[in-house]
Amino acid sequence: MAIIITDECINCGACEPECPNTAIYEGADDWRYKDGTSLEGTVVLTDGREVDADEAQEPVSDEVYYIVPDKCTECKGFHDEPQCAAVCPVDCCVPDEDHVETEEELLAKQRFMHPDG
Repeated sequence: MAIIITDECINCGACEPECPNTAIYEGADDWRYKDGTSLEGTVVLTDGREVDADEAQEPVSDEVYYIVPDKCTECKGFHDEPQCAAVCPVDCCVPDEDHVETEEELLAKQRFMHPDG
């Protein structure tokens, strides 16, 4: 399952540099699939959707830092625990019940975004 940042976020930014997938963005900032990954051009995601990795995507939140569910792997393949939750001073990085994924799915997503790592 992906991690979300709740509205208790104090916008400290501690989580953003910790994400190995560059899945965390400041509120109102556009995001791209290519940011921090090996993805480029037209790609077919692990769920079968076709996207342009270079195209700017709409922010998930305009108010607080946010995590892109399509890029979040809960740090599987990199760390033993989600690094955003580990460094968050107000414990607002929590499991996203709307994006439940198995460990195998998270690892497959990690290998898809970082095939050389």
